[in-house]
Amino acid sequence: MNKSVRKFIIAVAVVILLVLLFNSLVIYNPKSAECKIVTAKIIELRAGPTYDIQFKDYNGDTYYINRGIESGLNLDSLNVKVLNKTVTLHLPKMIYGPSKHIAQLAIDDHIIYSEFKD
Repeated sequence: MNKSVRKFIIAVAVVILLVLLFNSLVIYNPKSAECKIVTAKIIELRAGPTYDIQFKDYNGDTYYINRGIESGLNLDSLNVKVLNKTVTLHLPKMIYGPSKHIAQLAIDDHIIYSEFKD
């Protein structure tokens, strides 16, 4: 095999690996079974960049609903529902561990927000 063919094969392999890595870091259509379930006591809510809604828990961890404000969620309404309460979060699993992206937010059995279509 000559050098140019070998370089081409290596370049194609690198591109394929980069595409696979990128796809594993992006959340598309999360499924309940593919999430880590976390309970957290929410002590602060705020609007984040790009219309996200950020939730800070008692331990200092921050989670977010991607483009939550664009999705029709209201900060004042969420404040009343979740502030100083323990919520259940479904966080999609990534190759490095669970993300901070909230796929579902619930209090007890009441679902406040969900991206699940199943």
